[in-house]
Amino acid sequence: MHEPGPPRGIRPAQWVALGFLAAIGVGTVLLALPASHAEGASIGVLDALFTATSAVCVTGLIVVDTGGDFSPFGQAVVLVLIQVGGLGILTLGALAAMIVGGRVGYRQRMQLQAQVNALHVGGIVRLVRNIFVLAVVTEVILTLILWTRMAPRHGVWDGLWHAAFHAVSAFNNAGFSTYADSLAGFAGDVTVLLVVAVGFVVGGLGHQVLIEVGRLARRARRRLTLHARLVLGVSAGLLALATLAVAALEWTNPATLGPLAPGEKLVASFFQGATPRTAGFNSVDTGSMRPATLVVTMLLMFVGGSPGSTAGGIKTVTFFVLAGSAWSFARGHGELELSGRRLARELVVRAAVIAFLGAMVVGAAFTALLLVEPDLAFVPLLFETFSAFGTVGLSMGVTADLGTAGRWIVIVLMLVGRLGPLTAALALVETPRAKLVRRPSEDVMIG
Repeated sequence: MHEPGPPRGIRPAQWVALGFLAAIGVGTVLLALPASHAEGASIGVLDALFTATSAVCVTGLIVVDTGGDFSPFGQAVVLVLIQVGGLGILTLGALAAMIVGGRVGYRQRMQLQAQVNALHVGGIVRLVRNIFVLAVVTEVILTLILWTRMAPRHGVWDGLWHAAFHAVSAFNNAGFSTYADSLAGFAGDVTVLLVVAVGFVVGGLGHQVLIEVGRLARRARRRLTLHARLVLGVSAGLLALATLAVAALEWTNPATLGPLAPGEKLVASFFQGATPRTAGFNSVDTGSMRPATLVVTMLLMFVGGSPGSTAGGIKTVTFFVLAGSAWSFARGHGELELSGRRLARELVVRAAVIAFLGAMVVGAAFTALLLVEPDLAFVPLLFETFSAFGTVGLSMGVTADLGTAGRWIVIVLMLVGRLGPLTAALALVETPRAKLVRRPSEDVMIG
């Protein structure tokens, strides 16, 4: 019997892109409805589109105040879009099919593999089921802990809503907040900052890595894969370096860490060092940070989180493969070797292509923003560009000042950042034909 499924001419990368576009379209319509607007607020279609894109792409850049300009219904729509964007519409579709007893065919499994960035098609259905359970359990735990801190401020039920919103937003690395100043009002609350930080750090590791760690803890497997070890090692290293950098650069800044107690400074430094890894929350005023801190933040946003997570950027493993290969090549060792394994040259080339495409996308988008937004300052626009590409959501306060053309540029940039530059490119280009003839090689001078 012929297996139902998508047309053969549409490739997995294109289905992933179409899934995100469909979610953005539905979200735009819902957020443009008067029922989504708070009393006295007027939100245009473009602002609804921008918000829907930011939510589905789990970015967090906003042109309207989520907690002030959207009604409870509108805030619920934003929250659902964050969850859909984090899990992926194809993942949710596969889960729905499994619930009603439907069969997930091979082509659908290939689409799921492309969406969750799995290494193999085998076991993809079980992986999707585990991802859903992991997300729900983690978000419930985060909600309950945050509830203890937010209920005294807002009451039992409003506190539960604020807690749930921030828990889902944190785990999905979305950066959306129901507070106009994000989490700056909790700058001295160690519990809130640490719980939210743990949420987006864990979410940025990638679902497959978390599942591996869980199986190792239950002794269901004997050791972690090389991928999981790389993700954990590189993430820990970048997090430690970022925390030290923020603490060293902002410790005496009276506009950021200066007024805080030493212990609060350390927690805020950890939070601000972790949030550029595509979380988007801020506990201090980003625009008041020193120039050197802004540069460090932009570099972290470009690297982003880890493969298979909701994070953007070129990804931690890509960064490590490029840095490690460069170091290995400079020492004359040739291919990069780790834990008795050799990384294939094709993997290094793929990492280089991703980083190159990412740099080109950021450069082109920034240049376009400079052309259409001549009245906005250079550094805030550059920061905005890195934030949109990395699906981070941090801003120096210029997002709402963008004109129509500037908002369209950021919308496209957020979508490309969420898909990943290589996936976005594969969704646009035609399927390459297999080459029957391999041409002779010739050397050229480089370097």
